[in-house]
This record gives sequence, C-alpha cells and structure tokens, in this order.
Amino acid sequence: MYQRRKQRDEDMTAPDLSGGMITALKGQVRDPERVSVFIDDHFAFGIAASTAVKEGLRIGDQVDAARVAELVTMDEVGRATSAALNLLARRPRSTREITDRLHRKGFAPPAIDAAVVRLEGWNYLDDADFARYWVENREANRPRGRRLLEQELHHKGVDRELARAAVEAAAPNEHDAALAMARSKVRSYSGLDPMVARRRLTGFLGRRGYGFDVIVPVIDRVFDEASDEDTDDDMRDE
Repeated sequence: MYQRRKQRDEDMTAPDLSGGMITALKGQVRDPERVSVFIDDHFAFGIAASTAVKEGLRIGDQVDAARVAELVTMDEVGRATSAALNLLARRPRSTREITDRLHRKGFAPPAIDAAVVRLEGWNYLDDADFARYWVENREANRPRGRRLLEQELHHKGVDRELARAAVEAAAPNEHDAALAMARSKVRSYSGLDPMVARRRLTGFLGRRGYGFDVIVPVIDRVFDEASDEDTDDDMRDE
C-alpha cells in the first residue's frame, strides 16, 4: 500500500530538470506504458516506456539538464498528441477546438503547437475538411441557414473564407429546409392570433440562421396552407 501511494505521489511530482546519473527506471503503477526516471536516486520525471527505449535510456547514463529538458518536452508532445487523437476519435474537430481542449488539460503552448503540427502532417487536422463535415452533418441532422452555419464554424475557429466556401460548396436548399421546419412548428401556434403566430415563427426561423429573403415567402406559404386546410375543414363540416 505504501509503495502504491509513493508511486502516485511520484506521478504527480513536477519534473526535476537538473541533470545527473540515471539510477533507476521503474514502471509506473497507474500506467504500465510509462516509466519513472530516477536521477541520483531521486524521482526526476515520467516518460513513455516506448520513448525511453527509443532514446536508449539506461541505468548509469549521465544526462545533463538540456537532455532532461529535451526528454520532458518530447514526452509532453507525445501526451498532447495522444490526448488530441482521443478527442478526434469521437468526432472531427477544428484546429482551435483541439488547441483549446489541450490548453484546458494543462499542456504547455509549445507542446500544443508541436502536437498540432504533427496532427496536421498526418492529415488528422484540417479546418477545410472539418468545415465540410460540419455543414454536411448539420444538413443531415439539424438544418441551419447559411448565416448560422458560417457563425458556428467561425465560433469553432474556422477561417471565415473557409467557412463560407464549405457552406457554398454544400449549397444547402434553405427554402426547402426552412419550409419543412415551419410546417412542423406552425402547428404549435394553432389558436394564437395570426399576427402573433407569424411573429413567433419569424423569430424561430431567424434564430436558425435564415434571412428574411427565405423567411417571408416560407411564412406566407405555410399560413396560406393552414388557411386552405381550415377552409377544407369548414366545407366538410357543412
């Protein structure tokens, strides 16, 4: 029990960047893929076991402060990259989303920048691809007007020109999407004064990014349809 508690304390200890002789390389209890590096019989830093092997670390090696700093930085970049890959496995993300999440996880800016460069080189991060994914996903599941789509992408850190290009390439049929929304929503306004219902439906479509050039004809059409349905119902009642 004492040994486990001691290992946990080592895992949370800030790295010692001073140099000396490596006196021990011990597997970590919480993560068997990492090792604790001891310099002059004191815990110095943790590092991925694969990195320790790749860098040829051995007990008895002399390492100066610069080499220790290099190894610690190398490890942080690796951990930042792994954390980013875990996020990307859930869904595509913009570069700024990844940067912000890594920052909140406590990674240093140089490690974040290096991880981003690495992911871009592997084609795991590409804001143009992300913008296309976002627009297609919205169109399939939660339609939005072009204006709101561009706002959402800009909020996620996508360049305005890239956002606009993705929206234009998808060429969403705003009229049909807004019409389908309006037809579904207008039923909840039955019984309201027509002017109140029109105002509420206008606000509803506006909040979803549609401009008045789309909203006005759509609202006219759904209320004309509703009026025709009421007329048909009256004729059937007679």
